Amino acid sequence: MHRHNLSRDARQSYLWFRRAAEQGDAYAQFNLALMYKRGDAVRRDDGFAFYWLQRSAVQGLAFAQNHLGAMYYKGSGVAQDDGAAAHWFERAAIQGDASAQQNLGQLYRKGRGVAQCDATALGWYYKAAEQGVASAQQLLGECYLLGRGASINYPLAMAWLRKAALLGDAQAQLQLGLMYQRGLGVPASAREALCWFRQSAAQGVAAAQRELGVAYADGAGVRAEPLRALAWLQRAASQGDSSAQYRLALLVASGEGAADSDEDADARVLSLLQRAGEQGHVDAQIRLGTMYADGIGIGRDEALAVRWFNRAAVQGAASAQFHLGLMLANGRGAVRDEQRAAICYRLAAEQGNADAQNNLGALYAGGRGVERDDGRAVHWYLAAAERHHPLGQYNLGSMIAQGRGVARDMVLAYMWMLLAAANGDLHASAAKSSIGRRLSPAQIGKALDMFHERQVKRGATPR
Repeated sequence: MHRHNLSRDARQSYLWFRRAAEQGDAYAQFNLALMYKRGDAVRRDDGFAFYWLQRSAVQGLAFAQNHLGAMYYKGSGVAQDDGAAAHWFERAAIQGDASAQQNLGQLYRKGRGVAQCDATALGWYYKAAEQGVASAQQLLGECYLLGRGASINYPLAMAWLRKAALLGDAQAQLQLGLMYQRGLGVPASAREALCWFRQSAAQGVAAAQRELGVAYADGAGVRAEPLRALAWLQRAASQGDSSAQYRLALLVASGEGAADSDEDADARVLSLLQRAGEQGHVDAQIRLGTMYADGIGIGRDEALAVRWFNRAAVQGAASAQFHLGLMLANGRGAVRDEQRAAICYRLAAEQGNADAQNNLGALYAGGRGVERDDGRAVHWYLAAAERHHPLGQYNLGSMIAQGRGVARDMVLAYMWMLLAAANGDLHASAAKSSIGRRLSPAQIGKALDMFHERQVKRGATPR
């Protein structure tokens, strides 16, 4: 059929639907509304689409009610109104319209137009899923996977996600891959995970493309192939996936990812990290802070380093909190502020960052940025020392040798100096010798026993 015949037939359909719609036929009103929504044989007009959908919907046609709810939800042809959207979705859902059931479930999930309730959302997803709607099956599986509206149930999550995945739902394929990758309810299998990632990635899902890229980069479940890793990571990164942008930056920085012909590797790494960092990717922000602080691949800019460390620190990243504290304590990139540095160190120290624990101990020992408190200094030095931090072990040994914040114990001090020296602290060797000259052979033997016991517990070979 020639194009002009198609146009003439579409126009004829419009005229028939218009005539029947004006006579009150609900199906004709619905079809006429769709023609206005799509611009078929008539100028696209959401206002007219809304008018005819409303006339059809009030007559009880579920298809029209669902579409009308969608127009209220999106604010197409009518002022946006979540309450009205929920009303029409519910009227259609009660009649068994699967699309409306899923849409209503989404409103309950988000708390838009109705009181937020994950359990009710799950119920509506289930009704739509039972009718074979793949997207509803995926949402239902996700509820069981994450414990939304029901207890976490990996077998049920797997069952519903598999149904949706086999129907081609890309998000379900991704989630199945993640379940196999992490061993959630099934034995972990990198190969099975890759099977599902490939299907999802082929449909353009950025997260799946990223997982494929990471697998090829790391050789997880497949032979390591940097070029394939690069290709998949580029696809995901181009869609704005921040984790893919970060991993791609690492690949380019390693020399395994070829840079574009018009852009050198350092510039490309910086661009990728900035794109990821602007989206809130913590590791990218920390790496940017380190690059600017040390001038790695770019000109040194300590103010920018502080800015990137701060962005990661407010997200709770201990490493960023430590580095921000270090910059503030030394007046790098910002006015020197040991009080703020102490706050940053404490945040990181409480998360177990040994560098921050040692530095916080030093602030308390010196009364810098905080009130001097030898007891707190010993507390934080000990925390760092227990994490095998050489300087923390040295500082703790010094406090014990001086009897500051703790009872003086030269044997214990000697043991900490032995550990610090074994871990590479240069000052500890001299301090160890100085303390050792004041100990008897029996005391040194006791300290050595304590030292060897700690080394064995750590898994080191006794000396």
